[in-house]
Amino acid sequence: KGIFKRNNSRLMDEILKQQQELLGLDCSKYAVEFANQDKAGRVLNCQSTLKVLSPEDGKADIVKAAQDFCHLVAQQQRTHTDLDVNVLDNLLSSTNGFPDPDLVLKFGPVDSTLGFLPWHIRLTEIISLPSHLNVSYEDFFSALHHYAACEQRWGK
Repeated sequence: KGIFKRNNSRLMDEILKQQQELLGLDCSKYAVEFANQDKAGRVLNCQSTLKVLSPEDGKADIVKAAQDFCHLVAQQQRTHTDLDVNVLDNLLSSTNGFPDPDLVLKFGPVDSTLGFLPWHIRLTEIISLPSHLNVSYEDFFSALHHYAACEQRWGK
């Protein structure tokens, strides 16, 4: 586990504190949750959701999707030749419960897909920040401002 996942309660407390300081009454519009977190702590009816992911997130979902597909083959509802990107994507979508990301903030100099499958991030804006250490409100706001100015051309 990474430092964020190991200290998720401290991170959550700090995020909620900053939300209240920066957003005031609007802070209740936004939910924060960790991937694979129990659903009891989720805030419903929000406009935006922040997900904190680590490299471990998704591995269990891939195993579950593979098990589900094998179960369908065993029940003769599918054949092994039916497995393709769309089938896998549907199986993964049913296990993880959250949509493809619109924005990914990447920290550090390494360029990678960050563990996301290519078809999940085909429309994702990836914004790089130099480090996860001492990220200021201004850095975060600047990244959001950059994202807001993006124009998706949908292959045109």
